[in-house]
Amino acid sequence: MNLVLAKNWWALVLRGLLGVAVGVLTFLWPGITLVALVFLFAGYALVDGAFNLVAAVRAGQAHERWGVLLIEGLVGVAAAILTVLWPAITALALVFVIAAWAIVTGAIEIAAAVRLRRYIEGEWLLALSGILSVIFGILVMIAPLAGALVIALWVGAYAFVSGAILIALGLRLRSWVREPHTGPTLTAPAH
Repeated sequence: MNLVLAKNWWALVLRGLLGVAVGVLTFLWPGITLVALVFLFAGYALVDGAFNLVAAVRAGQAHERWGVLLIEGLVGVAAAILTVLWPAITALALVFVIAAWAIVTGAIEIAAAVRLRRYIEGEWLLALSGILSVIFGILVMIAPLAGALVIALWVGAYAFVSGAILIALGLRLRSWVREPHTGPTLTAPAH
C-alpha cells in the first residue's frame, strides 16, 4: 500500500475542499471575467501541484514511489506559471492550457488508481476522478470557441465533482488507515 498516500489522507480532503470551493464560487458568479478565470485556474493548478510535490517529497523520504506525484505536481505548477505569465492570454489559448492540464492530470490519476487497486479492494474513486479529468479535457478541446461563461461553468462543474470525489477518497483512506487488516502485513524497511 502506498502508505504515504494513506497516512496523508487529509491532503486529498484539502484538495477536494479546494475543488468544491472553486466550483461553488464559479456558480455563484457565473459572469466571471476571463481574467478572473485565468487567475482562478492558476490558483487551483498551483495549489494542486504543490500538494502533489509535497506528497512526492514525503514518498521519497519513505522510500516509496514518488515519480508520478512529482510529474503531476510539476505539470500543475507549470500550468499555473504559464497562465500567470500571460494574463492577457486569449480565451482559445486558455482553453487549450486547461484541456491539456486536465487530460495529463486525469491520465496520471488513472494510472495511480490502477496501482492503488492492488491494496484497496474495489477502489474506484481516484480512477473516476481521472476519467472525469480526461473527459473534461476532451470536451474543452472539442468546443474551444465556447464563451468564457460556458468555460467557467465547465471548470466550476469539474472542480466541484472532482473535489467531492477527492474528499470521498481521502475519507475512505482515513478509514482504511484506522481499520485493522487481515492478511499479509506491510513492513517498513529497516534503517
